[in-house]
Amino acid sequence: MTKPGEVVVYSRKGCHLCEIVKESLDKLHKRGGFTWREIDVDSDAEIRRRYTDEVPVVFINGHKEFKYHMDEQEFLRKLSA
Repeated sequence: MTKPGEVVVYSRKGCHLCEIVKESLDKLHKRGGFTWREIDVDSDAEIRRRYTDEVPVVFINGHKEFKYHMDEQEFLRKLSA
């Protein structure tokens, strides 16, 4: 059995693009194959400094893969790579 992918999305409250990415992740998560969690960039000064102008930022298995927008087909391709 393969280990599921780990997806982390850095986002913030009130971010329209963040909501779109999270909706896509919810939809894709139903297919299985990965777990995901959200980190609020405003919850930590260092995280805010690093990602404040890039949200949403999506990491797959520890690698930064998307910022601002996420293509679902590209996401699935990168997840399986």
